[in-house]
Amino acid sequence: MEKKLIYFLCTGNSCRSQMADGFMHALGGGLYEVKSAGLEAHGLNPRAVQVMKEAGVDISTHTSNVIDPELLDRATYVITLCGHADEHCPVITNPNVIKWHWGFDDPAKAMGTEDEIMAQFRTVRDAIKARVEVFLKEGQ
Repeated sequence: MEKKLIYFLCTGNSCRSQMADGFMHALGGGLYEVKSAGLEAHGLNPRAVQVMKEAGVDISTHTSNVIDPELLDRATYVITLCGHADEHCPVITNPNVIKWHWGFDDPAKAMGTEDEIMAQFRTVRDAIKARVEVFLKEGQ
């Protein structure tokens, strides 16, 4: 049986969608095919890589990708992680795709000292992990 595809979308596919992708791979035990993409490809944020490594998840080999219409229509779940992606997500033509919005603040926009910025990355990382855990437990 083909695995259900979860497609995480964000504006730039650099932080939040990458973290969700990493956690779903790490915690989902191979139950799902997991992909992530953005409305644009901004490159993988090094701070996202660092905080995920702290959590025991290596996303350093991930790439920042632009939304693929074929994957969008093949997905079981399309999950947006920022309001901009939710509002500007391309039209999903497959009526069977389940689209959800899990909104998280953009840690790349955090201001302050390096410690304060990293604290924001960790806060968002932990919130995404908790949401992925709920999904895996409850299927939603």
